[in-house]
Amino acid sequence: MSHPLDHATAAPSTLPSYLQQDNLGPWGVYLQQVDRVEPYLGNLARWVETLKRPKRTLIVDVPILMDNGTIAHYEGYRVQHNISRGPGKGGVRFHQDVTLSEVMALSAWMSIKNAAVNVPFGGAKGGIRVDPKKLSQGELERMTRRYTSEIGIIIGPNKDIPAPDVNTNEQIMAWMMDTYSVNQGSTATGVVTGKPLDLGGSLGRREATGRGVFTVGVEAARHIGMEISGARIAVQGMGNVGGVAAKLFAHAGARVVAAQDHGGTIYRAEGFDVPALLAHVAEAGTVAGFAHAERMNNHEFWSVDCDILIPAALEQQITASNAGIIKARMIIEGANGPTTPEADDILQDRNILVLPDVIANAGGVTVSYFEWVQDFSNFFWSEDDINARLVRIMKEAFGAVWEVSQDKKVSLRTATFIVGCTRILHAREMRGLYP
Repeated sequence: MSHPLDHATAAPSTLPSYLQQDNLGPWGVYLQQVDRVEPYLGNLARWVETLKRPKRTLIVDVPILMDNGTIAHYEGYRVQHNISRGPGKGGVRFHQDVTLSEVMALSAWMSIKNAAVNVPFGGAKGGIRVDPKKLSQGELERMTRRYTSEIGIIIGPNKDIPAPDVNTNEQIMAWMMDTYSVNQGSTATGVVTGKPLDLGGSLGRREATGRGVFTVGVEAARHIGMEISGARIAVQGMGNVGGVAAKLFAHAGARVVAAQDHGGTIYRAEGFDVPALLAHVAEAGTVAGFAHAERMNNHEFWSVDCDILIPAALEQQITASNAGIIKARMIIEGANGPTTPEADDILQDRNILVLPDVIANAGGVTVSYFEWVQDFSNFFWSEDDINARLVRIMKEAFGAVWEVSQDKKVSLRTATFIVGCTRILHAREMRGLYP
């Protein structure tokens, strides 16, 4: 079976083929973003190649015993993009379309994100190319444990701390923590975050990313004079990120008028009853079939008449083919990498404000940091305290990015990369090279 990266266009470079910018895909998008920020890095630009080469890339075979007695093999990844500012930090996703390019890009965006909100982590990411819906609970557990054992040589509470991502959850994290702990001979709750509360998880973690999306959205709206009350919202993805953000915006008086997920697209001009919609999604697994809405063509979702658009599904959803029909005044990226650089340019030309993923969805890793700190101290905070700390950090981070954006006359994405890359490369320079 050929690898998805095997068909990338070759480019003259000293970099391996899978690191080259002409290798389009998520990693190619990230490299273009770095190129855009390089002119603003000053003397630190001499270190910019650091950002274009992952620190460590691990590809593992994950063999498991299936329920029918056969042996299946899956390909797993763990990439540590940069650890100059602290241990690697980033989620693990189980998805049939996972590729090395994707995991590398996601790990790099985690580096930028952690630096942008100024938590003491580097960037990492992991994944297995698998459709977990086709596995039994037992097969899923065996795959998770084998994968954890395979990447156990590079993860650890002070080395690299995984977390939930697409198709992974508290149970997956519990299995990962237990597997690592058994192999180490002692319980190490801090090896992962996003765990169940009874195993050292943190209050507020499940809603943290969506709460962060809402927080920076409110801050941005304040800066551009947009009223949240009465604002029309369109959300792609109604899971932990999009669903929570939708609930919080609705509670603040906004109207969620359109929603899309893998099952289809629905619309209601008057706005959905968001709690009822979320209850339907919890039961049906999709927004499709919700009684109090009309079905819409998937492509029409992007041209819905709305004030705020929240892509909270997968990467590369807003492209040159649909950026021109978006009617929102503001886009808040709940997903990682949902907008291509070409689409970014179109949106900027149309004066649509984009709140980039590397600041907008940083609420999850911020509360993951809180969880990690609580695990080390064995002292746990109240949910109100956690939410207050989250809101304060997100507001401060957004304020710093907004100031750079206004000062340099650049987009919020470029401004966030300026802040994040400067912090990473300054740490790299101060640490120096050894040996």
